[in-house]
Amino acid sequence: MGSIRSKIKSRVEKFIEVDSTGYRRAILCIFIKVKKATIDELHEMLGKKYNVSRNTVASMVGYIHSKLGILRSHKESYKTPMVYTLREEYLDLLMKVVNTPHEPSSDAIA
Repeated sequence: MGSIRSKIKSRVEKFIEVDSTGYRRAILCIFIKVKKATIDELHEMLGKKYNVSRNTVASMVGYIHSKLGILRSHKESYKTPMVYTLREEYLDLLMKVVNTPHEPSSDAIA
């Protein structure tokens, strides 16, 4: 189980590392706070601080869900929106990574 957690931690760190706008860290922070949300709810919350499109939010959530593996998705019926839920087993890991101050790598400076 430890190796899966370390892979996920590495993926989340890389995901945040290339965050030039702050959207990525902000959306992860929102998930830490609310635990579950739809794309429209996330867009509304993120839109208060950033000028971000709904498609950008949907794209980020899709990436987090499929590549990072820290979200679950559930759809009640075909008429309801998809609800994304943060997996509780990764909450502590996500909090550590998000709260770590971002230090520019030596590659980014050159």
